Amino acid sequence: MIAKKMVKYVEGSSVTRAMFEEGKKMAKKFGAENVYDFSLGNPSVEPPKAVSKAIKEVIEEDTPNYVHGYMNNSGYEEVRSAIADSLNKKFGTSFNEKNIIMTVGAAGGLNVILKTLLDPGDEVIAFAPYFGEYNNYVANFDGKMVVVSPNPPTFQPNLKEFEEKITDKTKAVIVNTPNNPTGVVYSEETIKNIADILNKKQKEFGTSIYLIADEPYRELAYDGVDVPYLTKFYDNTIVGYSYSKSLSLPGERIGYLVIPNEVDDFENVINAASIANRILGFVNAPSLIQLAVAKCLDETTDITTYDTNRKLLYNKLTELGMECVKPDGAFYLWVKTLEPDDSAFVAKAKKYNLLLVPGSAFMCPGYVRIAYCVDTDMIKRSFDSFEKLAAEYSN
Repeated sequence: MIAKKMVKYVEGSSVTRAMFEEGKKMAKKFGAENVYDFSLGNPSVEPPKAVSKAIKEVIEEDTPNYVHGYMNNSGYEEVRSAIADSLNKKFGTSFNEKNIIMTVGAAGGLNVILKTLLDPGDEVIAFAPYFGEYNNYVANFDGKMVVVSPNPPTFQPNLKEFEEKITDKTKAVIVNTPNNPTGVVYSEETIKNIADILNKKQKEFGTSIYLIADEPYRELAYDGVDVPYLTKFYDNTIVGYSYSKSLSLPGERIGYLVIPNEVDDFENVINAASIANRILGFVNAPSLIQLAVAKCLDETTDITTYDTNRKLLYNKLTELGMECVKPDGAFYLWVKTLEPDDSAFVAKAKKYNLLLVPGSAFMCPGYVRIAYCVDTDMIKRSFDSFEKLAAEYSN
């Protein structure tokens, strides 16, 4: 018998992953060209050529025992130092290798920092809609997720409700900008207001509240939109980053945590996070890809294709009368469903071989997420199916 704690995880397994698996079955049945799978945020743009070059250089130039051996649980010192220097140039920060912990992607990083910070019963706040796995990550360490309601049509955080939901048990707040699933970028004004609220509440309760910035989509921003770097606005900020999207390397599972000197109890937090990296079973982030990404810190995926897809899909669906949030970042379109029941809407879309993810998976029913990190031709081919879906609701 499996653990009782795992039963609910099995029953509530990721809707997104389930849709992705369903898409593979449908592709075999109807032909891949006739199935329009918008379920999974799996980058369609290839990694920069510099990545494969870097991997070859590491393998050919460094000794095998070094490339494939153990290192400090926080990662190679020279890799962490290179990342710190890169961040300092980009954002005017003053990090060094001690502020960086290499992690097994952003998900690994979030689990590491939550393990580091949470005692049973501690509360973690997130703004809906948000990546549903946050619920599981918090539950892993017996924390309690506190949800701030969605704030349409802008989907900037509902700050009034946020302030009301902070208690003396609040240990962390997770923000994700550019946001999955909306594509919304939180404005500098929003970030400053969040920081002001948190500073006030820390003083009121005499506690430390950590702001965890989940940033896998940082480089995916359009039309010159600025994505604020949160450590500049609030001392108790910890940043989780991943190269899954910026370098199109989701399967390599490589990312890092930034823990600035300014965070409360810094020495204990940084040491505990390094230990958490080990005792969670990661031990250390993958060695070869650590060394490779350190050579590619000025590289980013060409987001021209995503921008083209964004405009194509947004223009088509709004033309069909659907209410969409125009995304400033990431590679998702957030669309209001044409009926209150988002699961029913997803089921109807599936009749036309459209695979969408219901908003209820992101704690925001009545919407669907459409991942446009797909081939542009597939988007164009899908238009006829979207037209048929829209027509079903206009009859």
